[in-house]
Amino acid sequence: MPVVWLNRLWYPLTLSLLQFQAQKESSPILIPLFEHFILHFAKNLNSLKLVELGVATAREFADPSTSLPFLQTLVPLLPTPPQEKAPEAYVLLTISGAHYSLLLGDLDATKKQIDECMTILDGLSGGKEGADVGVRGAVYRVAGDYYKAKSDYVLYYRTSLLFLSCLPKPLSSSPIPREELVGRAHDLSISALLGESVYNFGELLLHPILSYLEGTNHDWLRQLLFAFNEGSIGKFETLAPYLEREPILQESYSFLRQKICLMSLLESVFNRSSSQRSNMSFMDIASETGLPGDEVEHLVMKSLSLGLIKGTIDQVDMKVKVSWLQPRVLGKREIGEIKRRLGEWEEGIGRVEKSLQSGKEGQVAEVGA
Repeated sequence: MPVVWLNRLWYPLTLSLLQFQAQKESSPILIPLFEHFILHFAKNLNSLKLVELGVATAREFADPSTSLPFLQTLVPLLPTPPQEKAPEAYVLLTISGAHYSLLLGDLDATKKQIDECMTILDGLSGGKEGADVGVRGAVYRVAGDYYKAKSDYVLYYRTSLLFLSCLPKPLSSSPIPREELVGRAHDLSISALLGESVYNFGELLLHPILSYLEGTNHDWLRQLLFAFNEGSIGKFETLAPYLEREPILQESYSFLRQKICLMSLLESVFNRSSSQRSNMSFMDIASETGLPGDEVEHLVMKSLSLGLIKGTIDQVDMKVKVSWLQPRVLGKREIGEIKRRLGEWEEGIGRVEKSLQSGKEGQVAEVGA
């Protein structure tokens, strides 16, 4: 570091400082290092890297009420106006402030800062996807924490999945502590189960973060997610006694029961061919969902109102015609089912081809006679 400092090599110096901050042993001196060294040449550094150094330093303050004003002192060090001249640096600085606002219980300020960051990212040339992945990840991370505080399960689920998409692979190489990854997997599981419009767990089930629940007291949550995704009412009933470990799930038992029935219906539709989907009897649906026959119509109407399926109900013949099923992220089991169906379709095409060929040969024979 002395060489790059004496020669004013700002970029190598920045990298050296970031590497130094990443070491656990550096923690006790990060605050004086920033205040008595980095601030002297802060305006010579890349704006985003300067904010990264400042954000890492802010974590060392014991009180969030101290971290927040510290971050605010960095705004004048950015090019003006920062929203235009250094948008990514400004977003990272703002969303880091939102994190501390959330810790201090100021939800209104947190939401305002999140919205501002989202607006700036949308305004970039490549939109959110064109922004630095670390900046995007920071925004989604804080947004997820905010929605968790608001008990908004659907938005927490969506933003947390976006946050996970910004992490390096494999997850073991991520700077996120294992304890936090376990907690995030737990919270994602809860939000998937309780989200009123979340009926496709495929993206979460395929993500390696769920493996962090294995061997923990929360492993049953992972198993429960797979049971829901399969629409397996039997597995749900087997795992139901574990719900008392999570009071929020225990209190929502009736909702979960309805949700597993809806997912059982979706699985039943998915496993049928297009011709079979147009002729589903109430009796078959009742058998597969475990519902009494007089509750089937209400279940189908609920799935129609949620946009999970499209179709019509024949109340006279007590049948359902499904013309569309909500797209879903496919796992190995679903892909295997599609492969089986494609095989049957290929065999059917082969039989039609042979039949047509036989018909042509018969016609030729008749003409020859």
